[in-house]
Amino acid sequence: MLLARRLLFACLIACVAAIPARAQEFPSRDIRFLCGFSPGGTCDLLSRMLADELTRQFGQRVIVENRTGASGMLAVDQVAKSPPDGHTVVLATMAMHAILPVMPGISMPFHIDRDLTPIANVANVYNILVASPNAPFSNIPELIAYGRANPGTLTYASAGNGTSQHLSGEFLARLARIEMLHVSYRGGAPAIVDIAAGRTHMMLGNMPEFLGQIRAGALRPIAFGAPRPSPLFPDLPLISATLPDFTVSNWFGIAGAPNLPPAVVARWHTALQAVTASPDFQRRMTENGLEIIYGPQAEFLETIRRDRARWGEVIREAGIRAN
Repeated sequence: MLLARRLLFACLIACVAAIPARAQEFPSRDIRFLCGFSPGGTCDLLSRMLADELTRQFGQRVIVENRTGASGMLAVDQVAKSPPDGHTVVLATMAMHAILPVMPGISMPFHIDRDLTPIANVANVYNILVASPNAPFSNIPELIAYGRANPGTLTYASAGNGTSQHLSGEFLARLARIEMLHVSYRGGAPAIVDIAAGRTHMMLGNMPEFLGQIRAGALRPIAFGAPRPSPLFPDLPLISATLPDFTVSNWFGIAGAPNLPPAVVARWHTALQAVTASPDFQRRMTENGLEIIYGPQAEFLETIRRDRARWGEVIREAGIRAN
């Protein structure tokens, strides 16, 4: 009996000792960094900036793969079915974690809370309201006045029904107490083309997606949806100066396979903390209209819970349903 107890104790010690050893093995090969959206958008831009820095931190290549389709669900599904070793991650989006789970008409091939491990929140991008150069308003008070005088004639674009741009527009209309007509496009690019051409009045969305057109004069920036001025457009008025409750952003994080070992999550945290503290990374983020909001796992989970409740309320009140 004594011998058996000693053998059991020795086995337990060996198992405990193996845990940090396995953690030190990560990463042992290339890391797949999945982005659920096409090249050229905010998600792709951020994924590639993060991958560059993480490659240096990990000493292993971090390779971005654009797995597009089903509003990003194809990329998430791949990660949900991958081994829990930390070598396959996805750029987690607010839409995937906080909007789609509460959107009527959406069927996910996975359980967003059970089949992923949220690792950390890393970035944020506030909404900017852009309009056609010939729009009948140049600021938020004029927009509201026009909307009240001409109910149902103001049009706002989105990249699709139920997207964050759609919800932001509904939120703005609700706060301003005006009626606006939603125009749904198959993606952001055709929406921007129609706004620039004057066929649609305006759009709320991520700043990086509009920067080129703003600088070229094809789109007119109207107001910024943040609690403080934009470093890129410091003179741009805040939407909250007229509508105090309007502060809207899209956040981005990193998520891995279900049941990731705590040691692997900790290694990811160490790398991400170093990346977000890098002055060069901070500069590149600011130049592209992005903001660093590093938040470890517990904070990330709270952000998901809070925004799911917020956007769920907007969806219910506006009667929004996915096509």
